[in-house]
Amino acid sequence: MVWESVIGLEIHCQLRTVSKIFSGAATRYGAEPNTQACAVDIALPGVLPVMNEEAARMAVKFGLAVDATVNRTSVFARKNYFYPDLPKGYQISQFELPIVAGGRLEIQVGDAIKTIGITRAHLEEDAGKSLHEDFHGMTGIDLNRAGTPLIEIVSEPDMRSSAEAVAYLKAIHTLVRYLDISDGNMQEGSFRCDANVSVRPQGQSDLGTRTETKNINSFRFVERAIEFEIERQIEILEDGGTIVQETRLFDPDSNETRPMRSKEDAHDYRYFPDPDLPPMVLDDAFIDAVRDTLPELPAAKRARFMEEYRLSATDAAQLTATRDIAKYFETVASAASDAKSAANWVNGELMARLNRDDIEINAVPVTPARLGQLIRRINDRTISGKIAKTVFDVMWEQGGNPDAIIEHRGLKQISDSGEIERIVDQIVANHPEQVDQYRAGQHRVLGFLVGQVMKTSGGKANPKQVNEILRQKLGE
Repeated sequence: MVWESVIGLEIHCQLRTVSKIFSGAATRYGAEPNTQACAVDIALPGVLPVMNEEAARMAVKFGLAVDATVNRTSVFARKNYFYPDLPKGYQISQFELPIVAGGRLEIQVGDAIKTIGITRAHLEEDAGKSLHEDFHGMTGIDLNRAGTPLIEIVSEPDMRSSAEAVAYLKAIHTLVRYLDISDGNMQEGSFRCDANVSVRPQGQSDLGTRTETKNINSFRFVERAIEFEIERQIEILEDGGTIVQETRLFDPDSNETRPMRSKEDAHDYRYFPDPDLPPMVLDDAFIDAVRDTLPELPAAKRARFMEEYRLSATDAAQLTATRDIAKYFETVASAASDAKSAANWVNGELMARLNRDDIEINAVPVTPARLGQLIRRINDRTISGKIAKTVFDVMWEQGGNPDAIIEHRGLKQISDSGEIERIVDQIVANHPEQVDQYRAGQHRVLGFLVGQVMKTSGGKANPKQVNEILRQKLGE
C-alpha cells in the first residue's frame, strides 16, 4: 500500500517585548532562576492581569503579514491543566476568538511552490520551566519564563513531507524576524514547535489518527522527528495495529519519538473566558497604524531581487534569509556597481566566514562598502579574483581599506604584456614536454602551464592575458 503523510505544525513564537504579557516583569533571557517572576506571574491572591499593548501590536503585525483576518474583538480564556511549572493551575490563552484567524504562506521545496494555510494565531502566556539537572533526583522550577508573551501559529494540515514542514517552519522563522516581533532564537526556546503527524492510504480523504510531538527546537530535529513518526505509524498500520492519539517527545540521542501522555482534546482543558480580562477590542486606527510599520516582506524582497538584480531564485532566497543580510548585500551591490559579483561574494566567501566564526552578519568586520570596493578592484583588473581572497583575508582578520592593503603588500595585478610575455617564455622553455603535449592536441595541459605562470608571478599576472599570450606562443 502507498501511504500519504499529513502534517500540521503548531509554532510557539516568543514575542520581543520588554515586559511580560500580563505584568511588568522583565523578559530578559538568562537571569538567575525566579528573579523575574512577579506577584502576577506566580498568581498571588488578589492580583489582576493587565494586557500588554505591544504584544497585541506584534500579533496584529504577524496577521497582516500572512494576509489573515485580524479580529477586532478577541477573547482570553483559561486553559486548565496542572503542571508544577504552571503556578496558576491554568494558562491564559485564546480559544474561540483568537486575535488572528486564517492566513497563508508560500513555501518553496526544490522547484515547487506551495501555499500552506494558517488556521489561526493566538496570544498566550508561556509557562515556567522544569529543571531536571543537578537536583539529585528532584526537579527544580524556574518561573522566570512564566507570563512571557507568545503567539501560537497553527497551520492547516497541508504538508505532506518533512521537507515541506521544515520549509514552512523556516519561512515562519524568517518572517517573524523580518517583522522584528521575535528574535527566533531556537537555542533559548524563543521559537519552538509541535508537530502533528498522521498517515493515510494514498487517495483517502479522511485523516488518520494523529500524534503530537512536542517542543522541538531545531530545524534538523523537526525533520528527524517527523520522518521517524511517519515510519513508525506506517509500520504499525502495516502490521495490523492502530495508532494511539497521544503526545510524544523527540529524543535526539536515539533519533526516536517516545510517548509522553495520552493526547488531550480541547474539552479536556475546560476552556472558559478569563473573568479578569475583558475582551480585547482593536479599532481600525490601531490596525492601520500597525500596517504602516510593515517592512518589505521576504517573498516581495525575493521577487524584487530577482527582477532588479537579475539574480537566480537560489541566490535571491539566500540573500533575503534575514533583513540584515539583504541590507548588507544591497549596500555591497551599490558600492560595487555589480550585483551578480556582490551576490557571489556575499553568498560565498562571506557566508563561509560567518559559519566558520559562528557570528551574525551585524558582527562582520568587513563593511559592505569596503567589500564593494574590493569587487571594483577585481572588475577594473587591479587585482585578480584569487588575490582578492587574500585581500579579503587581511580585511577580515586585521581590518583596513582594500586599496591600502593592495598597495602596501604589492598585490597589484601584472597587466604589462611585456612582463607577462617574459614569464610565459620562461615557463615554455622550462616545460618542453607539456608544450609538446599541447601541440599534439592535449589541450588540457594548458591549465598546467597557466598555473605555472601564475605561480611564478605570485598570482599577480592577469589570467586572461596569460591565456592569450600562452596560446600565441604555442602556435594556436
